[in-house]
Amino acid sequence: MHHTTDNRPSVLLVMGPDIADRLFTDAHRARLATLARTDPGLVAHDLDSPTLAPALATADVLLTCWGAPPLTAEVLDRAPRLRAVIHAAGSVKHHITDACWRRGLTVTSAAAANALPVAEYTLATILLAGKRVLPAAHRYRELRAGHDWRRELDDAGNYGRTVGIVGASRIGRRVIELLRPFDLTVLLHDPYVTAAEAEALGVRLASLDTLCARSSVVSVHAPQLPATYRMIGPRQLDLMRPGTTLINTSRGSLLDEPALLPHLTSGRLHAVLDVTDPELPPADSPLYDLPNVLLTPHVAGSLGNELHRMADWALDELERFGRGERFADPVRASDLARSA
Repeated sequence: MHHTTDNRPSVLLVMGPDIADRLFTDAHRARLATLARTDPGLVAHDLDSPTLAPALATADVLLTCWGAPPLTAEVLDRAPRLRAVIHAAGSVKHHITDACWRRGLTVTSAAAANALPVAEYTLATILLAGKRVLPAAHRYRELRAGHDWRRELDDAGNYGRTVGIVGASRIGRRVIELLRPFDLTVLLHDPYVTAAEAEALGVRLASLDTLCARSSVVSVHAPQLPATYRMIGPRQLDLMRPGTTLINTSRGSLLDEPALLPHLTSGRLHAVLDVTDPELPPADSPLYDLPNVLLTPHVAGSLGNELHRMADWALDELERFGRGERFADPVRASDLARSA
C-alpha cells in the first residue's frame, strides 16, 4: 500500500465580498487548485468569524486582495502555520500590520501589475492634454458649427513639450518608460533619485518648483505620506503657466484642492483628476461641470479584465512559494515609509 504526501501549501483566500469572482476566471481557479490545497469557494471577509477558524489554523499562505481585514496579532495567533501573504493588489498598508513583520511573515504585492493600467491611463491623458482634446471637445459641443480650429488650437501638439513627473514610484517609472517613444522632455522630481539614476531613466532632475514652472503637463505619482500632504500647493500652482494640465492618479490629498479650484474655475489651469479629497466630491462640486477638468471615479488602476493580470501575478508568486523559491516582488517593512 502506497502513501502519498500532498506537499502543496494550504491557502486561504482573504478579500472583500465579490472580489474573488472578479479577480479569478475559471482558468485561474483551476490553476489555483493545482498549486495549493484550498477551498476556492471559501473566501474570508472577516477573520474573526468562528466558521473560518479551521481554515485559518491550517493556512500556510493568505492570498489577499482589496477588502482584506487587518492581520492583527490576535488574528495571527489563530494562524500558527502562516508563513506568507500574497496580495493580489497594490498597497499592503491596509492589512499588513507590525505584528506581521514581528512574526517574520514574507509578504509580496502585485503593485507592479497594478501600476501598468495607471501608467497607461496617464500616458493617454498626457497625450490628450498636449493636443488640447478636452477643451476642443467642449468648444465643439458648444459651437456645433464650422470654426478655425487650427488658429484656436495654435498652441496644441506634443512635439517638444515638457512633461513633469512628480515621484519615481513604480507608476512614475512606468510612465517615464511609456513616454520614451515621444518627442518630449521629461523632468522628474523625487528627493530619493540620484543624478545617475535620473540619467539611466532618461529624465532630468528638477526641484518641484522648477518642474511646475517649466512643464506643460504635471503628473503626480508620489505616495500618500505625511511629507507629501498637499505637496502641490499655492506656490506650485502659481508657478504653473496658463494652460498647464495637472494630472493626479495618486491620492487626492497630494493636491491642495481648495487652492487648485480658483485656478480651474478661472480656466487658467486644466486638470485630469482620477482621485480627489474627499474621494467622492460633494454633489455641488464645480469639478463635475468645469469644461477644463476631466474627472474620473478612481478608475486608472486595475478594473475589469485588468484584475486578471493581478491574479496571474499572484498565482505566479504562489507557484514560486510552493517550489521553495523567493518571491519575485517582495515587500519589506522598510519599504513602506516611502511607498503607497
